[in-house]
Amino acid sequence: MTDQALKVTGGSRLASRVAAIGVGLAAIALIMLVIAPLGWRAGWWHFSVSFQYFLTWGAYVGAAAAVISLIAIVAALVAGGRRSVVLGAVGLIAGAVIAYVPWSYRQVTYVLPRIHDITTDTANPPTFSAVLPLRQAEKASPVAYEGDKVAADQKRAYPDIAPVTTALAPAEAFNRALDSAKALGWTIVASEPAQGRIEASQSSFWFGFTDDVVIRVVARADGQPGSRIDIRSVSRQGRHDFGVNAARIRAYTAKLKQQPGI
Repeated sequence: MTDQALKVTGGSRLASRVAAIGVGLAAIALIMLVIAPLGWRAGWWHFSVSFQYFLTWGAYVGAAAAVISLIAIVAALVAGGRRSVVLGAVGLIAGAVIAYVPWSYRQVTYVLPRIHDITTDTANPPTFSAVLPLRQAEKASPVAYEGDKVAADQKRAYPDIAPVTTALAPAEAFNRALDSAKALGWTIVASEPAQGRIEASQSSFWFGFTDDVVIRVVARADGQPGSRIDIRSVSRQGRHDFGVNAARIRAYTAKLKQQPGI
């Protein structure tokens, strides 16, 4: 075997080893990403541990996997080694995707305000009742509205959040409001037509965080016939909701407006 051939063979082996390291790091990052919600759901640690340690360091490990895999691809292309190129590509893509997930959550915190209570009526938010025992059992955050500071942050970040008015009488509007909540797959906790109040909850897929929703249906107070429908969505855990509560209200409003007569 010539010196050149030995160099090529050695380079190919090195590229293969580097590619294997990249894939291994990507696998570790994936495990960290999976363990983060499982630990919180199982009660092994507080959700803050998942975000501060498992997701944060999982992103770093994923990024390292992507960089090392890229080096392996370059080395394999120079030395020759199709298998190392494929292995490096797997590590590069997996590492980049895994790093992106926590990174994207982090970026949201720089853009959206640190609030977790969104309502269509900041002057007189709908109040919770039926979900309070559930929140207490989970040691959730209080539902007392925090006032002008939260209202100002909401208005700045989500200026489109507004109540829905309709010509329907309150009783009929209540039925439409309830149908819309059910259509979104929410868990209905309470339905009180006489009080015009609906309470529901929804859990996220990944971490299983539960948020609570209250819908209020009342006659319009401006002298016009019809009803006003307000909605409030509040997280049980954490101070930053990553825009989830506003997105939920938007989805509900859109579904509600599809109802006949709304």
